[in-house]
Amino acid sequence: MCGIAGLINFKGDAKVNIQRMNDRMLHRGPDDGGIYINGDGRVALGHRRLSIVDLSKNGAQPFTSSSGRSVMVYNGEIYNAGEIREKLKKDSKEPITFRSTSDTEVLIEAVEKYGLMDALNLCKGMFAFAVYDKEAETVSFARDRVGEKPLYYGTVAGAFAFASDIGCLRVVEGFDNEINTDVLDMYFEEGYIPAPYSIYKDIYKLEPGTFMVLDIKTGRTDTKTYWSMKDAAKRGQSNLFKGSSKEAADELERLLKESIRGQMIADVPLGAFLSAGIDSSTVVSLMQDIAPGKVRTFTIGMEDPKFNEAAYAKEIAQHLGTDHTELYITEKDAKAVIPKLSFMFGEPFADSSQIPTYLVSKMTRDHVTVSLSGDGGDELFCGYRSYESVSRVWNKISKIPYPIRKISSNLALKKASPENESAYLKSVYLGAKSPYELHRMEHEGDPIIKRIALKRGNAVYKCMDLPANFLGEVNHEAMLMDMCLYHPDDILVKVDRTAMAVSLETRVPMLDKDVVEFAWSLPIDYLRDDKVGKKVLRDVLYRYVPRDMMERPKKGFSIPIAKWLLEPELRDWAEGLLNKDRIRKQGILDADVVEKIWTDFTERGIYRVQIWYILMFQLWIEEEFR
Repeated sequence: MCGIAGLINFKGDAKVNIQRMNDRMLHRGPDDGGIYINGDGRVALGHRRLSIVDLSKNGAQPFTSSSGRSVMVYNGEIYNAGEIREKLKKDSKEPITFRSTSDTEVLIEAVEKYGLMDALNLCKGMFAFAVYDKEAETVSFARDRVGEKPLYYGTVAGAFAFASDIGCLRVVEGFDNEINTDVLDMYFEEGYIPAPYSIYKDIYKLEPGTFMVLDIKTGRTDTKTYWSMKDAAKRGQSNLFKGSSKEAADELERLLKESIRGQMIADVPLGAFLSAGIDSSTVVSLMQDIAPGKVRTFTIGMEDPKFNEAAYAKEIAQHLGTDHTELYITEKDAKAVIPKLSFMFGEPFADSSQIPTYLVSKMTRDHVTVSLSGDGGDELFCGYRSYESVSRVWNKISKIPYPIRKISSNLALKKASPENESAYLKSVYLGAKSPYELHRMEHEGDPIIKRIALKRGNAVYKCMDLPANFLGEVNHEAMLMDMCLYHPDDILVKVDRTAMAVSLETRVPMLDKDVVEFAWSLPIDYLRDDKVGKKVLRDVLYRYVPRDMMERPKKGFSIPIAKWLLEPELRDWAEGLLNKDRIRKQGILDADVVEKIWTDFTERGIYRVQIWYILMFQLWIEEEFR
């Protein structure tokens, strides 16, 4: 895991500015750093290295191919690099002598040998990279299939710039990109800004499963898709798994073990996050079954029993026989993280579980350099309760023709009071065109949210542009929306930024290409039964952990943020950020709407998640204009 950056056709001092970019992301790669600038100074590449595989200087970047034609900066891990290395040896007419054991060298040689598209299709892993082709005078960029690794790009000071961290773009001399107010509706509904958008105008995120080629001479770019979550879901649901539920569990166990085995390869200490949930417990169970010795596992606990699962996690660890470490955090520990969040994420991001995720990453980094996690289980195996509610509501309302529902919804909304949330949401849901829109409406909620942003410009919203029966099963359609939006732009962002803030590499076995594609082939009956989700995943886990140890209410990886915001220390901090005069002076948010949301909370006990969204936006603004 590393950090990459670059400037193409920059008019200023490229060396000084690429060094600034490298320095800004030191946390992503504290072990080493490097710079490459081509002969005419038009291409400048930067890299910060967190050494995981091949700790020697042989794996240092920027990395030049054996032919000398290509130069690469790369962030991530190719888990099947060994297989690709052997293929390269077999397919090459002349004997290949590899200079390192790093996956970086395998990747750059594969790109030269097979071309970018074929090389990407060979790779299984998490990555974002840029490769400069001296002969073609192009720079090509690519991002992994599901979006584990970030890549920002766009126009800065008249040049083409890119980086793993959006904060790197801000330190370039001449940066004057304005705030993109068009995305604020999305942010204040979701708490994050989905790809391809960012908080700045002319700065974008390369979308998962795509690659882009930049012509250095003309400045034109061409973007193509090499793998699509939508296509994988469609293929899977069009060719359902034919075996029994036991056979499905057998195959899932085999695929997960294969994925975990590949992701346990490292030349540094490795462990795993362990909560009391199905997903992380499954990953740890299979790790311990594969590992020759005890697996290192890590959990944080909370003082508030409503949010604490550490005792359950410890019980699971003892049953599996892992080398377990736990740390109980205090309110003081959690609150101390808040000032760091703006720098950590670089743009507004407001999933409050970012705080405990950072703390467990920090504690884990004291012991290991790589940690596996159980992310992806809910979205791939129908774990969220919201899927069941979306399915239930859609199966009812879809029997009524859409034009009639839309008229009825509009009439009902005129009468419904937002204060009566249940009645209001029913009126909203009635007007949904598809399960995708219905699932999104769960996040939209109160209409006051639409009025937070004062200067929205031409508001944009990214939603699934697919027919209602695209997959033919409502739960899967809600899962697809999450895998295309919420998972890459919230969950994976949170995990990457918080872990990299402490120089910890995280790996996610459930996002292996073969596991993902198999999951999409499973019938809904293998995933959900009545109100119980992740059936097939549970069937795998119960082979290692007793059922009664797992069938306990899930408390989630969260913090009591609403409670804390009413206590003097955080309340003073919050009210300082929400000061009406300050907000009016900024001219971005509607100060009156913000005041109403805050007073509804402090005087009437109505807590909206948007309070945290606003606070994280204001915290970022303070950093932006400091």
